Amino acid sequence: MVPVLLILIPLLTGLISFFIKNEKTTRSWVLFSTIITLGISILGLTIFKEEEYLQYQADWLPALGSSFSVSLDGMGQILCLLTAISYPIIFIATWSTSYKNAKNFFALMLLAQAGLMGVFLAMDALLFYFFWELALIPMYFLCSQWGGERRIAVTFKFFIYTFVGSLLMLIGIIYLQSKTADHSFSINSFYELQAQLSGKTQSWLFWLFFIAFAIKMPVFPFHTWQPDTYEQAPTATTMVLSGVMVKMGLLGLIRWLLPVLSVGAYQWSDMIPPMALIGLIYASLIAMRQDNIKRLIAYSSIAHIGLMCAAAFTVNIYGMQGVMIQMFSHGINIIGLWIAVEIIERKYGTVKLSELGGLAQKAPALTTFFIIIALANIALPLTNAFVGEFLMFNGLLQINSNFYIWFVVMAGMGVIFSAVYTLNMIRRIFYGEAKAINSVTDISLNEKLALGLIVLIIFVLGVYPQLMLNVSHEVSDSIINKINIIHYTGKQ
Repeated sequence: MVPVLLILIPLLTGLISFFIKNEKTTRSWVLFSTIITLGISILGLTIFKEEEYLQYQADWLPALGSSFSVSLDGMGQILCLLTAISYPIIFIATWSTSYKNAKNFFALMLLAQAGLMGVFLAMDALLFYFFWELALIPMYFLCSQWGGERRIAVTFKFFIYTFVGSLLMLIGIIYLQSKTADHSFSINSFYELQAQLSGKTQSWLFWLFFIAFAIKMPVFPFHTWQPDTYEQAPTATTMVLSGVMVKMGLLGLIRWLLPVLSVGAYQWSDMIPPMALIGLIYASLIAMRQDNIKRLIAYSSIAHIGLMCAAAFTVNIYGMQGVMIQMFSHGINIIGLWIAVEIIERKYGTVKLSELGGLAQKAPALTTFFIIIALANIALPLTNAFVGEFLMFNGLLQINSNFYIWFVVMAGMGVIFSAVYTLNMIRRIFYGEAKAINSVTDISLNEKLALGLIVLIIFVLGVYPQLMLNVSHEVSDSIINKINIIHYTGKQ
């Protein structure tokens, strides 16, 4: 019942939040909800580890061949834990941020959490699609009602991109369901199709799913909605979008696309990694030229996701484990950066690098936290992102492609560029000439608590990554075995 609780708690408490009139009460209520959800997620990793507690199936739409089937496998555990950790940290960090119609804002945030949990747990394709939409719809309203001055145009663009991607994925799901032996949406029935569908069929089906997942991640050239949305959305929403929601696309690749359409993925395996790595370099170069911190971090996120996308197509244990570990690490680190940016914007009234400088003199705690998180984001050794990035590079070196050296070189260039724009950002914000910061004070207790929790996670997983390696190894091995059934039989 653990998976059901992870969905029901934010869903029910989110619906109740619509009817709570007092803003302070609403904040306490949603924080309480997210802490309970975190507790359930931790119990699923520790005490209730038996299969009977981690799976649940019930009739949902039997006439259509769909069931309410959810399971907390290794990847689900990682991503549900990321979601469960992220939400209380976000609410604590933005505790003093005021919202118009706060009850609606917090209710929509919890409904988005319920949708995210459902995506990470669903083992039925139609249920997966249902939760995919449930996670996106609240984000549309959050961005359009509480965003910046250009929120309407930006949110419309975000909606069009995601709607087109979702429609393509739905077409693919319906087609695959029609080909299953039991006319079911079950993930196991979909896995059984891989040996039955011709290479030509898998080739065009691959793009229906890949475009949907590529838009959500996003990767080049399906990324153009992202920087504007991250800039215009309320910062708490941006944290969810960049820290958690982009992982929906990566999970779709690993759990649904690669094992189900293995031949199609194999046919395009020399195209997708270079496309993702070109996006990595492209986004890094643009990030180096940014004056707006929000857009810099947005392009930084595109670069990191590009490397993860490329590593997912390595089809080996190193690359796959690296992606799973990095999904968690990237989510934690990017949320930490967004918390710091939200503090800077609220306290100093700007997010332009050209208008900042010398903040280390007045805000030493913020400076310390920001530097640690920023260095973790570029995978400094002994931080959480190092092991995941190391494994992804190892995976790229062992990819079954004649161009593997070029893949590694492109990925290495991205890492170098990442260090350049990150260190330049730190220098321009916190050092150099102080600019109009006489009245500035350091961060508050709740902000120290949120950033302190992130830094704690960074060092714990950096020093002892075995915690994540243990969780990710079994599911990585299982998925690779499913993919390699086709790859190593040479079926085309």
